[in-house]
Amino acid sequence: MSKKYDVVVIGAGPAGYIAAIRAAQHGMSVACIDEWQNRDGKYAFGGTCLNAGCIPSKALLESSELYHRAHHEFKKHGISAKDVKIDIGGMQKRRASIVRQLTGGIAGLFKANKVDGLVGHGKLLAGKKVEFTPVDGEPETLEADNVILASGSVPIELGSAPFDQENIIDSWDALELEAVPGRLGVIGAGVIGLELGSVWARLGSEVTVIEAMDNLLFMADRDVAKVAAKDFKQQGLDIKLGARLTGATVGKTGVTVNWEDKGGDHSFEVDKLIIAVGRKPYTDGLLAEDSGIVLDERGFIIVDDECRTRVKGVYAIGDSVRGPMLAHKGSEEGVLVADLIAGELAEVNYDVIPSVIYTAPEIAWVGQTEEQVKESGRAYKTGSFPFMANGRAKGMEQTSGMVKVIAAVDDDELLGVHIIGPMAGELIGEAVLAMEFSASTEDIQRTIHAHPSLSESIHEAALAADKKALNFTNKP
Repeated sequence: MSKKYDVVVIGAGPAGYIAAIRAAQHGMSVACIDEWQNRDGKYAFGGTCLNAGCIPSKALLESSELYHRAHHEFKKHGISAKDVKIDIGGMQKRRASIVRQLTGGIAGLFKANKVDGLVGHGKLLAGKKVEFTPVDGEPETLEADNVILASGSVPIELGSAPFDQENIIDSWDALELEAVPGRLGVIGAGVIGLELGSVWARLGSEVTVIEAMDNLLFMADRDVAKVAAKDFKQQGLDIKLGARLTGATVGKTGVTVNWEDKGGDHSFEVDKLIIAVGRKPYTDGLLAEDSGIVLDERGFIIVDDECRTRVKGVYAIGDSVRGPMLAHKGSEEGVLVADLIAGELAEVNYDVIPSVIYTAPEIAWVGQTEEQVKESGRAYKTGSFPFMANGRAKGMEQTSGMVKVIAAVDDDELLGVHIIGPMAGELIGEAVLAMEFSASTEDIQRTIHAHPSLSESIHEAALAADKKALNFTNKP
Protein backbone atom coordinates (compact mmCIF):
# COMPACT_ATOMS: atom_id res chain seq x y z
CA MET A 1 0.00 0.00 0.00
CA SER A 2 1.43 3.35 -1.05
CA LYS A 3 1.89 6.17 1.48
CA LYS A 4 -0.31 9.25 1.13
CA TYR A 5 0.77 12.86 1.79
CA ASP A 6 -0.87 16.22 1.53
CA VAL A 7 2.26 17.55 -0.21
CA VAL A 8 5.24 15.83 -1.81
CA VAL A 9 8.18 18.06 -2.75
CA ILE A 10 10.82 16.84 -5.20
CA GLY A 11 14.03 18.69 -4.48
CA ALA A 12 15.47 19.96 -1.19
CA GLY A 13 17.32 23.04 -2.36
CA PRO A 14 16.41 26.58 -1.20
CA ALA A 15 13.07 26.39 -3.01
CA GLY A 16 12.10 22.84 -2.09
CA TYR A 17 13.05 22.61 1.56
CA ILE A 18 11.44 25.97 2.33
CA ALA A 19 8.23 24.88 0.57
CA ALA A 20 8.22 21.65 2.60
CA ILE A 21 8.71 23.40 5.93
CA ARG A 22 6.10 26.06 5.16
CA ALA A 23 3.56 23.42 4.14
CA ALA A 24 4.25 21.51 7.35
CA GLN A 25 3.74 24.70 9.35
CA HIS A 26 0.23 24.78 7.90
CA GLY A 27 -0.39 21.40 9.48
CA MET A 28 -0.07 19.35 6.29
CA SER A 29 1.66 15.98 5.98
CA VAL A 30 4.78 16.53 3.87
CA ALA A 31 7.56 14.52 2.26
CA CYS A 32 10.61 16.11 0.62
CA ILE A 33 12.72 13.98 -1.73
CA ASP A 34 16.32 14.73 -2.68
CA GLU A 35 19.30 12.77 -4.01
CA TRP A 36 22.13 15.34 -3.78
CA GLN A 37 25.41 13.56 -3.19
CA ASN A 38 28.62 15.38 -2.30
CA ARG A 39 32.05 14.48 -3.62
CA ASP A 40 32.78 12.54 -0.44
CA GLY A 41 29.87 10.23 -1.26
CA LYS A 42 27.62 11.56 1.50
CA TYR A 43 24.04 12.60 0.81
CA ALA A 44 22.88 16.00 2.01
CA PHE A 45 19.91 18.33 1.78
CA GLY A 46 20.31 21.93 0.61
CA GLY A 47 20.85 21.49 -3.14
CA THR A 48 23.45 23.36 -5.18
CA CYS A 49 23.19 26.60 -3.21
CA LEU A 50 24.13 25.15 0.13
CA ASN A 51 26.47 22.37 -0.98
CA ALA A 52 28.22 23.69 -4.07
CA GLY A 53 27.17 27.29 -4.71
CA CYS A 54 26.01 30.26 -2.66
CA ILE A 55 27.31 29.23 0.77
CA PRO A 56 30.71 27.61 0.04
CA SER A 57 31.57 30.34 -2.47
CA LYS A 58 30.89 33.07 0.09
CA ALA A 59 33.04 31.23 2.64
CA LEU A 60 35.98 31.22 0.23
CA LEU A 61 35.31 34.79 -0.87
CA GLU A 62 35.56 35.90 2.76
CA SER A 63 38.78 33.96 3.34
CA SER A 64 40.40 35.24 0.17
CA GLU A 65 39.39 38.84 0.90
CA LEU A 66 40.93 38.68 4.38
CA TYR A 67 44.16 37.38 2.84
CA HIS A 68 44.11 40.13 0.24
CA ARG A 69 43.46 42.83 2.83
CA ALA A 70 46.27 41.53 5.02
CA HIS A 71 48.66 42.11 2.12
CA HIS A 72 47.26 45.36 0.76
CA GLU A 73 45.31 47.21 3.48
CA PHE A 74 46.57 46.27 6.92
CA LYS A 75 49.61 48.53 6.62
CA LYS A 76 47.31 51.52 6.18
CA HIS A 77 45.66 50.60 9.48
CA GLY A 78 49.03 50.55 11.21
CA ILE A 79 48.98 46.76 11.41
CA SER A 80 52.14 44.85 10.58
CA ALA A 81 51.33 41.42 9.19
CA LYS A 82 54.55 39.75 8.15
CA ASP A 83 54.83 36.42 6.41
CA VAL A 84 51.08 36.04 5.87
CA LYS A 85 50.67 32.67 4.20
CA ILE A 86 47.89 30.77 2.49
CA ASP A 87 46.69 27.50 3.93
CA ILE A 88 44.33 26.25 1.23
CA GLY A 89 43.66 23.11 3.23
CA GLY A 90 42.59 25.20 6.20
CA MET A 91 40.37 27.39 4.03
CA GLN A 92 38.72 24.36 2.49
CA LYS A 93 38.26 22.70 5.86
CA ARG A 94 36.46 25.81 7.13
CA ARG A 95 34.27 25.92 4.00
CA ALA A 96 33.33 22.27 4.37
CA SER A 97 32.55 22.72 8.06
CA ILE A 98 30.12 25.57 7.33
CA VAL A 99 28.38 23.50 4.68
CA ARG A 100 28.06 20.48 7.00
CA GLN A 101 26.57 22.59 9.76
CA LEU A 102 23.95 24.12 7.49
CA THR A 103 22.98 20.90 5.72
CA GLY A 104 22.64 19.25 9.07
CA GLY A 105 20.48 22.18 10.08
CA ILE A 106 18.01 21.41 7.31
CA ALA A 107 17.72 17.81 8.48
CA GLY A 108 17.04 19.17 11.96
CA LEU A 109 14.39 21.55 10.65
CA PHE A 110 12.68 18.70 8.81
CA LYS A 111 12.57 16.69 12.02
CA ALA A 112 11.30 19.64 14.08
CA ASN A 113 8.53 20.37 11.55
CA LYS A 114 7.67 16.68 11.03
CA VAL A 115 8.69 16.69 7.37
CA ASP A 116 9.70 13.27 6.01
CA GLY A 117 13.09 13.90 4.41
CA LEU A 118 13.53 11.11 1.88
CA VAL A 119 16.95 10.42 0.35
CA GLY A 120 16.65 9.16 -3.19
CA HIS A 121 15.17 9.96 -6.59
CA GLY A 122 11.72 11.43 -7.12
CA LYS A 123 9.77 11.17 -10.37
CA LEU A 124 6.35 12.62 -11.09
CA LEU A 125 3.88 10.11 -12.51
CA ALA A 126 0.39 10.66 -13.84
CA GLY A 127 -2.35 11.41 -11.34
CA LYS A 128 -0.10 13.31 -8.89
CA LYS A 129 1.69 10.13 -7.92
CA VAL A 130 5.40 10.21 -7.20
CA GLU A 131 7.79 7.34 -7.74
CA PHE A 132 10.37 7.42 -4.97
CA THR A 133 13.50 5.32 -5.40
CA PRO A 134 15.61 5.22 -2.21
CA VAL A 135 19.38 5.24 -2.68
CA ASP A 136 19.50 1.83 -1.13
CA GLY A 137 16.11 0.34 -1.95
CA GLU A 138 13.42 -0.48 -4.47
CA PRO A 139 11.03 2.06 -6.01
CA GLU A 140 7.81 2.81 -4.21
CA THR A 141 4.85 4.99 -5.08
CA LEU A 142 3.77 7.98 -3.01
CA GLU A 143 0.36 9.55 -3.44
CA ALA A 144 -0.19 13.25 -2.92
CA ASP A 145 -2.93 15.82 -3.05
CA ASN A 146 -0.29 18.31 -4.19
CA VAL A 147 3.17 17.96 -5.72
CA ILE A 148 5.83 20.67 -5.81
CA LEU A 149 8.65 20.31 -8.34
CA ALA A 150 11.86 21.98 -7.18
CA SER A 151 14.56 20.09 -9.07
CA GLY A 152 16.92 23.06 -9.49
CA SER A 153 19.55 23.61 -12.16
CA VAL A 154 22.97 22.42 -13.34
CA PRO A 155 25.94 24.17 -15.01
CA ILE A 156 25.81 24.51 -18.77
CA GLU A 157 28.51 22.43 -20.45
CA LEU A 158 30.14 23.60 -23.67
CA GLY A 159 30.75 21.17 -26.50
CA SER A 160 33.98 23.00 -27.27
CA ALA A 161 35.25 22.51 -23.71
CA PRO A 162 33.59 19.52 -22.00
CA PHE A 163 34.11 19.05 -18.27
CA ASP A 164 36.69 16.54 -17.10
CA GLN A 165 36.53 17.54 -13.38
CA GLU A 166 40.31 17.92 -13.35
CA ASN A 167 41.48 20.49 -15.90
CA ILE A 168 38.26 21.84 -17.40
CA ILE A 169 35.94 22.30 -14.45
CA ASP A 170 32.56 23.65 -13.41
CA SER A 171 31.76 25.99 -10.53
CA TRP A 172 31.54 23.14 -8.00
CA ASP A 173 35.01 21.82 -8.86
CA ALA A 174 36.35 25.39 -8.70
CA LEU A 175 35.26 25.62 -5.07
CA GLU A 176 37.16 22.49 -4.11
CA LEU A 177 40.58 23.17 -5.62
CA GLU A 178 43.34 22.00 -3.29
CA ALA A 179 45.96 24.44 -4.56
CA VAL A 180 46.07 27.91 -6.06
CA PRO A 181 46.36 27.65 -9.86
CA GLY A 182 49.26 29.66 -11.21
CA ARG A 183 47.21 30.50 -14.30
CA LEU A 184 43.42 30.36 -14.26
CA GLY A 185 41.02 30.79 -17.16
CA VAL A 186 37.35 31.60 -16.69
CA ILE A 187 34.78 31.39 -19.48
CA GLY A 188 31.94 33.76 -18.64
CA ALA A 189 32.03 37.09 -16.78
CA GLY A 190 28.67 36.69 -15.10
CA VAL A 191 28.04 36.41 -11.38
CA ILE A 192 29.60 32.97 -10.96
CA GLY A 193 32.60 33.65 -13.18
CA LEU A 194 33.48 36.93 -11.50
CA GLU A 195 33.08 35.56 -7.98
CA LEU A 196 35.23 32.50 -8.65
CA GLY A 197 37.78 34.52 -10.58
CA SER A 198 37.98 36.95 -7.66
CA VAL A 199 38.57 34.18 -5.11
CA TRP A 200 41.57 32.74 -6.86
CA ALA A 201 42.94 36.09 -8.08
CA ARG A 202 43.10 37.32 -4.48
CA LEU A 203 44.98 34.18 -3.52
CA GLY A 204 47.56 34.69 -6.26
CA SER A 205 46.25 33.23 -9.52
CA GLU A 206 46.85 35.01 -12.79
CA VAL A 207 43.23 35.15 -14.01
CA THR A 208 41.99 35.66 -17.57
CA VAL A 209 38.25 35.92 -18.17
CA ILE A 210 36.63 35.39 -21.57
CA GLU A 211 33.21 37.02 -22.03
CA ALA A 212 31.18 36.80 -25.24
CA MET A 213 29.16 39.95 -24.52
CA ASP A 214 30.58 43.30 -25.59
CA ASN A 215 29.63 44.87 -22.26
CA LEU A 216 30.64 43.76 -18.78
CA LEU A 217 27.67 42.95 -16.53
CA PHE A 218 25.05 43.62 -19.19
CA MET A 219 22.29 43.05 -16.62
CA ALA A 220 23.56 45.80 -14.29
CA ASP A 221 23.24 49.56 -14.52
CA ARG A 222 25.90 50.95 -16.86
CA ASP A 223 27.29 53.39 -14.29
CA VAL A 224 27.81 50.53 -11.86
CA ALA A 225 29.31 48.30 -14.54
CA LYS A 226 31.86 50.99 -15.44
CA VAL A 227 33.05 51.24 -11.84
CA ALA A 228 33.19 47.43 -11.61
CA ALA A 229 35.28 47.15 -14.77
CA LYS A 230 37.82 49.63 -13.39
CA ASP A 231 38.02 47.86 -10.03
CA PHE A 232 38.41 44.39 -11.55
CA LYS A 233 41.21 45.65 -13.79
CA GLN A 234 43.02 47.14 -10.79
CA GLN A 235 42.67 43.78 -9.02
CA GLY A 236 44.46 42.06 -11.88
CA LEU A 237 41.51 40.37 -13.58
CA ASP A 238 42.17 40.34 -17.32
CA ILE A 239 38.64 40.46 -18.77
CA LYS A 240 38.37 40.08 -22.54
CA LEU A 241 34.99 41.31 -23.82
CA GLY A 242 33.39 40.42 -27.13
CA ALA A 243 35.40 37.20 -27.03
CA ARG A 244 34.07 33.79 -28.00
CA LEU A 245 35.59 30.49 -26.93
CA THR A 246 36.34 28.29 -29.94
CA GLY A 247 37.93 25.35 -28.17
CA ALA A 248 40.01 24.08 -25.27
CA THR A 249 42.61 21.33 -25.38
CA VAL A 250 44.14 19.59 -22.39
CA GLY A 251 47.88 18.99 -22.71
CA LYS A 252 50.79 17.94 -20.50
CA THR A 253 51.41 21.48 -19.24
CA GLY A 254 47.84 22.69 -18.89
CA VAL A 255 44.85 23.73 -20.97
CA THR A 256 45.22 25.62 -24.25
CA VAL A 257 42.29 28.02 -24.63
CA ASN A 258 41.39 29.16 -28.14
CA TRP A 259 39.16 32.18 -28.63
CA GLU A 260 38.24 34.79 -31.20
CA ASP A 261 37.13 38.40 -31.29
CA LYS A 262 36.95 41.14 -33.90
CA GLY A 263 40.73 41.13 -34.03
CA GLY A 264 40.93 37.51 -35.06
CA ASP A 265 41.95 34.23 -33.44
CA HIS A 266 43.90 34.05 -30.17
CA SER A 267 45.04 31.51 -27.60
CA PHE A 268 46.56 31.28 -24.12
CA GLU A 269 47.47 28.50 -21.73
CA VAL A 270 46.17 27.99 -18.18
CA ASP A 271 46.52 25.41 -15.44
CA LYS A 272 42.78 25.24 -14.84
CA LEU A 273 39.81 26.36 -16.92
CA ILE A 274 36.49 27.18 -15.26
CA ILE A 275 33.38 27.10 -17.45
CA ALA A 276 30.84 29.54 -15.99
CA VAL A 277 28.48 30.37 -18.85
CA GLY A 278 25.28 29.93 -16.91
CA ARG A 279 22.98 27.17 -15.70
CA LYS A 280 20.05 25.25 -17.12
CA PRO A 281 17.02 23.64 -15.45
CA TYR A 282 17.59 20.11 -14.23
CA THR A 283 14.68 17.88 -15.17
CA ASP A 284 16.44 14.61 -16.05
CA GLY A 285 14.34 11.72 -14.84
CA LEU A 286 11.91 14.11 -13.16
CA LEU A 287 8.84 13.57 -15.32
CA ALA A 288 7.07 10.50 -16.66
CA GLU A 289 5.95 10.83 -20.25
CA ASP A 290 2.31 10.91 -19.16
CA SER A 291 2.85 13.31 -16.22
CA GLY A 292 1.17 16.14 -18.14
CA ILE A 293 3.94 18.64 -17.38
CA VAL A 294 5.01 20.86 -20.27
CA LEU A 295 8.49 22.32 -20.81
CA ASP A 296 9.35 25.37 -22.89
CA GLU A 297 11.99 25.45 -25.63
CA ARG A 298 14.75 26.11 -23.06
CA GLY A 299 13.75 23.25 -20.79
CA PHE A 300 11.97 25.29 -18.12
CA ILE A 301 8.74 23.95 -16.64
CA ILE A 302 5.87 26.13 -17.83
CA VAL A 303 4.00 27.76 -14.94
CA ASP A 304 1.64 30.69 -14.40
CA ASP A 305 2.27 33.71 -12.14
CA GLU A 306 1.47 31.57 -9.09
CA CYS A 307 3.79 28.72 -10.08
CA ARG A 308 0.97 26.39 -11.16
CA THR A 309 1.80 23.92 -13.92
CA ARG A 310 -0.77 22.76 -16.45
CA VAL A 311 -1.63 19.85 -14.15
CA LYS A 312 -4.00 20.78 -11.34
CA GLY A 313 -2.36 20.33 -7.97
CA VAL A 314 1.17 20.26 -9.38
CA TYR A 315 3.43 23.30 -8.89
CA ALA A 316 7.00 24.12 -9.93
CA ILE A 317 9.37 26.58 -8.29
CA GLY A 318 12.97 27.79 -8.23
CA ASP A 319 15.55 27.37 -10.97
CA SER A 320 13.36 24.97 -12.94
CA VAL A 321 10.91 27.77 -13.85
CA ARG A 322 11.09 31.23 -15.46
CA GLY A 323 12.76 34.14 -13.74
CA PRO A 324 16.19 34.73 -12.25
CA MET A 325 18.04 31.71 -10.88
CA LEU A 326 18.39 33.07 -7.36
CA ALA A 327 18.05 31.12 -4.12
CA HIS A 328 15.91 33.80 -2.46
CA LYS A 329 13.57 33.92 -5.44
CA GLY A 330 13.08 30.14 -5.20
CA SER A 331 12.52 30.29 -1.45
CA GLU A 332 9.82 32.93 -1.80
CA GLU A 333 8.12 30.83 -4.48
CA GLY A 334 8.22 27.93 -2.03
CA VAL A 335 6.41 30.04 0.57
CA LEU A 336 3.96 31.26 -2.09
CA VAL A 337 2.97 27.77 -3.20
CA ALA A 338 2.68 26.36 0.33
CA ASP A 339 0.45 29.26 1.35
CA LEU A 340 -1.72 28.87 -1.75
CA ILE A 341 -2.17 25.16 -1.07
CA ALA A 342 -3.22 26.07 2.47
CA GLY A 343 -5.88 28.37 1.06
CA GLU A 344 -4.19 31.64 1.95
CA LEU A 345 -3.65 34.73 -0.18
CA ALA A 346 -0.06 34.93 -1.36
CA GLU A 347 2.13 36.50 -4.01
CA VAL A 348 5.72 37.10 -5.03
CA ASN A 349 6.66 40.60 -6.12
CA TYR A 350 9.06 39.80 -8.94
CA ASP A 351 9.75 43.50 -9.49
CA VAL A 352 11.71 43.84 -6.26
CA ILE A 353 13.95 40.78 -6.23
CA PRO A 354 17.48 41.91 -5.31
CA SER A 355 20.59 40.70 -7.12
CA VAL A 356 24.03 40.56 -5.48
CA ILE A 357 27.52 39.81 -6.77
CA TYR A 358 29.85 39.05 -3.85
CA THR A 359 33.06 40.37 -5.37
CA ALA A 360 35.15 43.09 -3.72
CA PRO A 361 33.63 45.58 -3.96
CA GLU A 362 30.22 43.94 -3.76
CA ILE A 363 27.61 44.79 -6.38
CA ALA A 364 23.89 44.82 -5.66
CA TRP A 365 20.76 46.16 -7.24
CA VAL A 366 16.98 46.05 -7.20
CA GLY A 367 14.45 47.35 -9.68
CA GLN A 368 15.17 48.90 -13.05
CA THR A 369 18.44 50.16 -14.47
CA GLU A 370 18.63 53.66 -15.88
CA GLU A 371 18.76 52.15 -19.36
CA GLN A 372 15.51 50.25 -18.75
CA VAL A 373 13.71 53.29 -17.38
CA LYS A 374 14.91 55.41 -20.30
CA GLU A 375 13.64 52.79 -22.75
CA SER A 376 10.23 52.79 -21.04
CA GLY A 377 9.82 56.47 -21.85
CA ARG A 378 8.98 57.47 -18.29
CA ALA A 379 10.49 60.75 -17.08
CA TYR A 380 13.01 60.05 -14.36
CA LYS A 381 15.70 61.56 -12.17
CA THR A 382 18.85 60.06 -10.67
CA GLY A 383 21.00 60.71 -7.68
CA SER A 384 24.34 59.18 -6.74
CA PHE A 385 26.75 59.36 -3.85
CA PRO A 386 30.32 58.00 -3.78
CA PHE A 387 31.63 55.93 -0.89
CA MET A 388 34.79 58.07 -1.00
CA ALA A 389 32.69 60.76 0.73
CA ASN A 390 31.36 58.38 3.39
CA GLY A 391 33.13 58.48 6.76
CA ARG A 392 32.43 54.85 7.63
CA ALA A 393 33.79 53.65 4.27
CA LYS A 394 36.92 55.73 4.80
CA GLY A 395 37.41 54.16 8.21
CA MET A 396 37.11 50.74 6.58
CA GLU A 397 39.58 51.65 3.80
CA GLN A 398 36.90 50.62 1.31
CA THR A 399 35.96 53.76 -0.57
CA SER A 400 35.53 52.43 -4.09
CA GLY A 401 32.04 52.56 -5.54
CA MET A 402 28.80 54.44 -5.09
CA VAL A 403 25.06 54.31 -4.48
CA LYS A 404 22.74 55.31 -7.32
CA VAL A 405 18.98 55.81 -7.06
CA ILE A 406 16.52 56.21 -9.92
CA ALA A 407 13.08 57.69 -9.34
CA ALA A 408 10.09 58.84 -11.36
CA VAL A 409 9.68 62.58 -11.92
CA ASP A 410 5.89 62.58 -11.69
CA ASP A 411 5.37 60.91 -8.29
CA ASP A 412 8.94 60.49 -6.98
CA GLU A 413 8.55 56.69 -6.70
CA LEU A 414 11.78 54.73 -6.45
CA LEU A 415 12.31 52.74 -9.65
CA GLY A 416 15.73 51.27 -8.99
CA VAL A 417 18.65 51.33 -6.56
CA HIS A 418 22.15 50.27 -7.58
CA ILE A 419 25.14 49.87 -5.27
CA ILE A 420 28.77 48.99 -5.80
CA GLY A 421 30.88 49.18 -2.69
CA PRO A 422 31.42 47.74 0.78
CA MET A 423 28.59 45.55 2.11
CA ALA A 424 26.40 46.29 -0.91
CA GLY A 425 24.63 42.98 -0.41
CA GLU A 426 23.50 44.09 3.04
CA LEU A 427 22.73 47.69 2.12
CA ILE A 428 20.40 46.67 -0.71
CA GLY A 429 17.93 45.36 1.88
CA GLU A 430 16.86 48.91 2.72
CA ALA A 431 16.16 49.60 -0.93
CA VAL A 432 14.17 46.37 -1.34
CA LEU A 433 11.98 47.23 1.65
CA ALA A 434 11.50 50.79 0.44
CA MET A 435 10.46 49.65 -3.03
CA GLU A 436 8.17 46.92 -1.64
CA PHE A 437 6.19 49.72 0.00
CA SER A 438 6.40 52.00 -3.09
CA ALA A 439 8.54 54.50 -1.25
CA SER A 440 9.75 57.76 -2.77
CA THR A 441 13.13 59.44 -2.59
CA GLU A 442 11.53 61.87 -0.15
CA ASP A 443 10.67 58.95 2.14
CA ILE A 444 14.34 57.97 2.26
CA GLN A 445 15.39 61.62 2.57
CA ARG A 446 13.23 61.97 5.69
CA THR A 447 14.42 58.69 7.23
CA ILE A 448 17.11 59.17 9.87
CA HIS A 449 20.20 57.08 9.17
CA ALA A 450 22.81 56.33 11.82
CA HIS A 451 26.09 58.24 11.64
CA PRO A 452 28.65 57.15 10.77
CA SER A 453 27.29 54.29 8.69
CA LEU A 454 27.47 52.99 5.15
CA SER A 455 23.69 53.36 4.88
CA GLU A 456 24.09 57.13 4.94
CA SER A 457 25.18 56.78 1.32
CA ILE A 458 21.67 55.65 0.40
CA HIS A 459 20.28 58.67 2.23
CA GLU A 460 22.66 61.01 0.41
CA ALA A 461 21.94 59.44 -2.99
CA ALA A 462 18.21 60.00 -2.41
CA LEU A 463 18.94 63.61 -1.50
CA ALA A 464 21.11 63.98 -4.61
CA ALA A 465 18.16 63.01 -6.82
CA ASP A 466 16.67 66.40 -5.87
CA LYS A 467 20.03 68.20 -5.81
CA LYS A 468 19.96 68.25 -1.99
CA ALA A 469 23.00 66.13 -1.10
CA LEU A 470 24.61 67.50 2.05
CA ASN A 471 27.99 65.79 2.07
CA PHE A 472 28.92 65.90 -1.59
CA THR A 473 28.69 68.46 -4.37
CA ASN A 474 25.39 68.17 -6.23
CA LYS A 475 25.58 67.68 -9.99
CA PRO A 476 24.07 70.57 -11.99
